Parts: sequence; C-alpha cells; structure tokens
Amino acid sequence: MGFVDDAYWVYQKMGKLPSLHACNALLDGFVKRGKFELMWGIYSNMLSFGLCPSVVTYGVLVDACCLKGEIFKAKMLYDEMVEKGIQPNVVIYTTLIRGFCDENKIQEAERIFKTMWEIGVMPNLYTYNTLMDGYSKMANVGRGFRLYQEMLNHGILPNVVTFGILIDMLCKVGEVIAARNLFACMVKFGVEMYSEMEKHGISPDVVTYGTLIKGHCNLGEVDEAERLLLKMDKTGVIVNSVVYNQLIDGYCKDRNMEKALALCSEMIEKGVQPDVVTFSILIDGFGKVGNVEAAMGVYTEMVIKGLKPDVVAYTALIDGQFKKGDTKAALRLHKEMMEVGVAPNALTFTCLVDGFLKNGMVSDAINFFLKISSSGSTGVNVDCSNGVLSFPNYVTYSALIHGLCKDGQYFKANKFFVDLRRNGLYPDLPTYAMMIQRHFEGRHITRVMMLKADMLKTGFMPNPCMYKVLLKGYQDMIDLSSTSKCYEELKDLGVVCSETSLMQKPPGSCK
Repeated sequence: MGFVDDAYWVYQKMGKLPSLHACNALLDGFVKRGKFELMWGIYSNMLSFGLCPSVVTYGVLVDACCLKGEIFKAKMLYDEMVEKGIQPNVVIYTTLIRGFCDENKIQEAERIFKTMWEIGVMPNLYTYNTLMDGYSKMANVGRGFRLYQEMLNHGILPNVVTFGILIDMLCKVGEVIAARNLFACMVKFGVEMYSEMEKHGISPDVVTYGTLIKGHCNLGEVDEAERLLLKMDKTGVIVNSVVYNQLIDGYCKDRNMEKALALCSEMIEKGVQPDVVTFSILIDGFGKVGNVEAAMGVYTEMVIKGLKPDVVAYTALIDGQFKKGDTKAALRLHKEMMEVGVAPNALTFTCLVDGFLKNGMVSDAINFFLKISSSGSTGVNVDCSNGVLSFPNYVTYSALIHGLCKDGQYFKANKFFVDLRRNGLYPDLPTYAMMIQRHFEGRHITRVMMLKADMLKTGFMPNPCMYKVLLKGYQDMIDLSSTSKCYEELKDLGVVCSETSLMQKPPGSCK
C-alpha cells in the first residue's frame, strides 16, 4: 500500500487538485487502509474546489460508511446522489444491502433490493450472495432459499460462495443432514467448474478450494478440509494465508489446539508467514478451551514479531480473562487496547458486558452499557482512523437482556428489550425466546402475542426451539387451541416430533 502514501505526498505538494479519476483512486486507497479521516478530508477539498463527485466517488464514500457501521450516513449519501441525478450502480446498491445486513436491519436491506428492481438496476450474483448472507445471519432459512430460487429463475448461476452461505444457514438451524446434502452439490459444482476452467485453459484459483475448506470446517469435517489442503499442494495450487487460517480456525473450533499449532508450523515451513488473523484465531482458540496462559503466550509472540494485535485478538483475550474470573486483567487489557489506538467494536462491548454479568457485577454491566450507549465510546480518546468505534449492537443488548433475566431482573430486561427495538435493532431468536418465556411466566399473554407478531414482522421464522417455548407456555396456561395450532405449524415446516422429544431441549439452547 506504499503507493497510496506516495500519491498522498504528491497530492499535498500540488497547487491544485488532480483529476477526478486520481482523487477517486486516492479516496479508495485510504478506505482500504482504514484511513477514513484522511479520506473525508480529501473529499471535502474536492467539494471546496468545485470538483463534482461521480458515481465512483459516491461508491467509495458509501463503502467507507458501511465499513464504519454508519449505515444511515451511507443512506444519506445515496439519497444525495439520487437528488443530484446521479444513478447509483449495482455496486452501490450491493454495498448498502451489505451495510444494512451487517447491522441486522434486514427489512431495510430488502427495501434497497426492491428499489433496484423498480428503477431497472439488475442485481448480480454478489448482490444475491450479500442478501442471502443477511438471511443466514438471522437464521431465516425460508427467505434465504426463496431468494436463492429467485436468483436461479433470473438465470444467475451460484458460485461456491453461494453454497457456502446456504450451508452455513442450514448449520445454524441444526439442519446438518440438509447441509451435508447441499455440500455434496457444492463439491460437484466445484468439480464441474474446474472442468470448465481447464477446458478454457484457465488454472483454478485458490478461492474455490478455500470456500470448500471453509464449508467442511463449518460442518465439523476438519479432516476432510485437511485432505483438500493436501490436494491443493499436489495439484500445484499455491496455498495462501487465508486458506491456512480457515483450516487453523476449523481446528480451533474443534478444540484441537495441538493440530492448529501443527498446521501453523507447517504453514511457516512452506514459506507462508502467520499474519495478525492467524495469531488472533489461535488466541481465540486457546481462550475458548480455557487456556488463558497459552493465549497470552501467543499474544506475546505476536508482539515480539512486530505484529500489532487487532480488535479480534484483544477481544478474545478480554473474554478469556473474564472466563477465568480475573476481571482486573480483563479491564487492564481493555485499557491497553484503547491506549494503543485499537478501537473496540460491538463484540468487544459484548464481551465486557457479558464478562461483568457472569462475574456477578450486574451494576457494572448496566453502567458500562449505558455509558457506551450514550457516548459511543468508553470515554477514552482513540484514534479511529485505523479502526472502527462502534455503538453496542443487538448482540450486546442480547447479552445484557439474558444476563438480567438470569439474575431475576425481568423488569430491567424488558426495559432494555424495548430500548433495543426503539433504536431500530432486531433481537435474535434466543432473545425473543427468552423474553416470550418470561412473559409466559408472568402470565402476560398480550405481550407474548405482541412479541410473536413483532418477531414475524422483522423476518424471523420460529424454529423448533422457539416452538418449544411457545408450546410449554400455552400448555402451562391450558390454552389447547394455541397448543394445537403450534403443532400444526410445526408440521407445515416439515418438523416431525412428539411432545416429549420437543420438550427435551433446555430453554437456553434456542440457537
């Protein structure tokens, strides 16, 4: 990225602005490096010198806003360009959809998607993949597969990324058999794609292998993923750090840290140096298995090698210290990351709130949450040009709501749930299930009905675990009509189960 610094040096020495094309390239370079303040400075100069932004300029600005989580600012830029008569292209629409999906605002993403069709901008494969990924994050299998079918109907063929999204979606709702069947199709598709590429004299790149490896890891088939890695080596496909990281992450999720470290050593032997992502994965992996000392050891090695720990590494370390019960160490790490200019993200906030709660510090959790909600920061000065300082998202709210419910503070939990919705955020299914369960226990049937209606309106479809909560609630209230209706809805979903089997899962497993 040295050329960006060189270009900026030339830009500063010039007595006048370069061409619009050169300015756009400079803006894009700074976005890719996370130098958002410099990007906005250049854009401001462009406007002051009377240089009119083009669709490319707006595309870069919208992308920057979405990367920082400033989706409404991105939408304002979109509205501005439409008012100026500049037609947004498919890239801008796709970026907006991604931004709304990242913020769990699926209805707004759907509205953007609908607008595309209305004004004659055809969605491409990346647009469909982006919206499908949004449905995957919400575990909305029905809408995800309907969109997939719509894509096929419009003559757009899937790629391995599409299959990866669909497989991930099925895994999230526990449909492992369906995921395996789809993965078989994905492998077949990948083989067929390879054949087509070879016919045209094109060497397959690393992307398809990487997606297949990630798919196997998502299904817990890490050994299969490693076999694919060996196949890459035999067929001469150069393995990069991204692929190694995917497999290392697979072993970490499988809690096999010995294999993860062995693969890291192999990676170095092959001349591929571990990067920040590699170290962050290992730190998170050791944290998940409760080996905080090893996680700190990896962190130390990372610093010795001259790599700056990122927000993922710091968040994993903070989470590990909280799980160990060492709240002072967790808070020291949080302070350190702020001092070195690593901006916390929503996951960091969630780990801190959750850590306070699990260590019995309920008041600290609430006070910290209120502080970051009102100011957008923890009160410490952070250079955000290299990072993204986020407000709490729905995951942070969910952690607080679950913690308060477990502590018996249902009134406060309900208050934060209402606040979450008022701020335009959407809870996940486990949070809906938790609140519905608590309202059943309080005999608040009207609130149960309102919550269920709200859940359906926001695009969530009840899964078997949610129906378990509903069935138990209706049965406890001796509401035979609603109980019968729930069983019928389950049959419509293709779920075949008895009352006994459905009641076996505990309430907290609705994920």
